[in-house]
Amino acid sequence: MKRLFAAALAGLFLAASSTLAQAADTTLRITLQLPLKSHLGQNLVLFKDEVEKNSNGAIEVQIYDSAQLYKDKEVPQAVGSGAIEMGVASLTRYVGDIPAVDIFYVPFLFNTEEKVRAAVAPGSPIRGPIDEAILGTGSRVLWWQAYGGAIMLSKGGPLLTPADVKDKKVRVFGKTLGEFIEAVGGVPTLISGSEQYLAYQRGTVDAGMTGVSGVKSRSLWEVMDTITVTNHADIEFIVLVNEDFWQGLPKEHQDIVSAAAAKAEMSVRDAMAEIEAEAYAAAKENGMTVVELTPEQLEAWKAGAQPVLESYKAAAGDLGAQLLNAATGM
Repeated sequence: MKRLFAAALAGLFLAASSTLAQAADTTLRITLQLPLKSHLGQNLVLFKDEVEKNSNGAIEVQIYDSAQLYKDKEVPQAVGSGAIEMGVASLTRYVGDIPAVDIFYVPFLFNTEEKVRAAVAPGSPIRGPIDEAILGTGSRVLWWQAYGGAIMLSKGGPLLTPADVKDKKVRVFGKTLGEFIEAVGGVPTLISGSEQYLAYQRGTVDAGMTGVSGVKSRSLWEVMDTITVTNHADIEFIVLVNEDFWQGLPKEHQDIVSAAAAKAEMSVRDAMAEIEAEAYAAAKENGMTVVELTPEQLEAWKAGAQPVLESYKAAAGDLGAQLLNAATGM
């Protein structure tokens, strides 16, 4: 009886071990700087659910949100080196290696939803070359995550014209956006998304810019009181996977991940207008003033931003010229 019992236990152990091995066949760890409750976080949850369901648990997805593992600026190196399998980064984090990626931050270039959708469509004359250039850094772009238009944040009143930011320290999250602030007379300060709350709270900067969805997910109404709707740039995040890791995956796993990525991309893009509307409503409910610019005020911002286009052309090289030509035709 003891031998039979021992054999039965051994059989159960082997069966359990086999099940665990199958469940952990492939593990995808994803680093995210935003809270899981943010729309980018929830988009990753959708991806996780799709992958785990369609792989029957053979692929496990682990999400590390709120910059638990890496800050936004560290993600390109972490994923490209293979320190982590996947990560979410602001597109502008690649500007050091690929200056042309900042085309989305050339002020007021992508000023309609139609232009944005055309530019970010998979394989488009703008997205295609950018994805290819990023592949050269050791990371493959799985999908793009829409974050909406850039808005200005302030305390004590709106930023109606460039004169309102003159000599003020302004939080920015990209090189070209910093040049925009310089062009209109402000002092840009590069601060990651996960650190901006403290920067506003401590007075490290006088004003800032972000996407309105970030105001909601980070409760920025606790430290700033006014939103000026400039929509001067299109904010894009990208979800990356280490290329060597990707090439080591079985074809069936690649197909499952790719299908989930495509579904996640369309989901967040199609929901962006509603996400922004809900964020504006939440900001107002929490005491923020939301200011829409008049056509004359908007023209003043555009005029002040003109030098940035020439600066982008000089920095972005042949790829930048190629992307600008494509953007002009959209």
